[in-house]
Formats: sequence, C-alpha cells, structure tokens
Amino acid sequence: MASKQVRSVSSFNNELKLKGFNVFQIESDGAATRIYSRKDFYKICLTTGKSVIKYADRSFETEGTILFFGNPHIPYSWETLSTSYIGYTVLFSEDFLKAGDRSESLLQSPLFKIGGTPVLKITDQQREFLNAIFQKMIQEQQSDYAYKDDLIRNYIHLIIHEALKLQPSDNYDQHKNAASRLTAVFLELLERQFPIEGTDRPLQLKTAQDYANSLSVHVNYLNRAVKEVTGKSTTAHISDRIISESKALLQHTDWNIADIAYALGFEYPTYFNNYFKRITGTNPKALRAQEV
Repeated sequence: MASKQVRSVSSFNNELKLKGFNVFQIESDGAATRIYSRKDFYKICLTTGKSVIKYADRSFETEGTILFFGNPHIPYSWETLSTSYIGYTVLFSEDFLKAGDRSESLLQSPLFKIGGTPVLKITDQQREFLNAIFQKMIQEQQSDYAYKDDLIRNYIHLIIHEALKLQPSDNYDQHKNAASRLTAVFLELLERQFPIEGTDRPLQLKTAQDYANSLSVHVNYLNRAVKEVTGKSTTAHISDRIISESKALLQHTDWNIADIAYALGFEYPTYFNNYFKRITGTNPKALRAQEV
C-alpha cells in the first residue's frame, strides 16, 4: 500500500512538472494539496470550510468560502479545522503563466506579493461563478483540445482579475512594522532552501540580491530590514546557513567534495574550499577527516 502511494505522489509531481499546471477538486484529491512542491508552483485555492492559514508572518483564521493565493517564494502552512472541506485548487508554474501576455504583472499583483492579500472572502454568488471556472478548467485538462493550455491560462487570468476587484480580508495578525515582516519572510525563505537532497537541484538562492529578487524588494531595503531586526547582515545569515548545510553534507553523506560544492551552488570546488576555509578556518577535507 505504501509503495502504491509513493508511485501516486511521484506520478502527480511528474505530471505537474511536465505540463506546468494541474487543476483538481479538493474533496476528490485532497492529498495533492500536501505533496506539490511549493518551491516551484503558484497556487490558487477556492475552499469552503474552517481553517487557519499561516502565510509568512501572518495568521488568517477563515470560515466559509475563501480564495487563497500561494506564492512559491513565500512559505505558508494550512491547518484544516472542519470535518468536511470542499473546493478546488489549481497549481501552475511561472513559466506556464508567462507564456501568455501580461502575466508578469499579474504575478506581481497584491495577491501574490509579500505583504499583499493572499486571502479573500467569497460570497455565495461569487463562489458559484468561481466554481464554474474551476470546473471548466478540469474539463479542459481532461480534453484533447489542441489549445487547452491557452484556455486554462485564460481561466487563471480570469480568476486573478476577479480577485483583484474584491476587498481583502482583514481577519489576520501581523508584525508591527514592515521591517519585521520582511525579515520573517526572508528567514523562512532561507530555511526552506534546505536541506539539499541531491546535486540535480543545486541551491539557487545564494546572495542577498537573489533573495531580494525572489521577494520583489530592493536589496538595500532587505539588508536594512534584516540588520535592524536581527543585528546581523543578510549575507551573514546566508553564509551561516550554507556553512551549516555543508558541514551536515560532509559529515552525514558520502558525496565527494566536488558534488557538495555543486549542490551548494558553487561553480568550482576551489570556490567552495576557499569560501568554507574563510568562514570556518579549516577546509572541507580536513573537517570530514575529523569525523572519521
């Protein structure tokens, strides 16, 4: 039974990566909402029930029907409190949506951006309208229509535009100022880059500029906020976490040092050796020898 479930999870993720999108009814495929890779895919979810959504540094208590927008760069968790929970979910990659016009500006909308509005309260009338769109997407996903990707992309655009016309939910708690909010999201995003599980997906975010780009803020603003709240620079936080991960890989895997260097985003092993020695005072080979 366990092996069958693993194959099902693997099949779902492979299909999602291949197509760039997947749409499904939650009550018939609830497990899928827990297994997709948040590092890769945006999420729009229409649900009816009671739940608590923790999104970056905010906590939303929801009841009734809501529309939720998840950004793969912003960590969140979802706790369902209802005994029955129904709705629809569409997952899509940035590349899939950007194949259409105006998509880049939509992904920068308040629905997906840090400090934006990821949760919207939906009326019964709005729910009927949105239900119909999700149902049409599911029908097209299962069809052989040659241009179904374009049609599904248009349906996603329609949902986003409808949401932009709605009023945001104000039922949430948040940090007192923008600096603490941004710092909390940066630290969670940093932690979500780890652990490194293989060289096939090396570390992508390695510098303060990389994180600023992912969070759609200026790097100077990010640096000021992190320094103000934590007393440490953005670069110091990143370096500490990379060194911590490199030590774990050296001590607990049989990967060679070149593979570890590549997995951590270094182009050449010598770059990794110099980086590691500058921060720790020793080289990777010597550290690994101490553990033998």
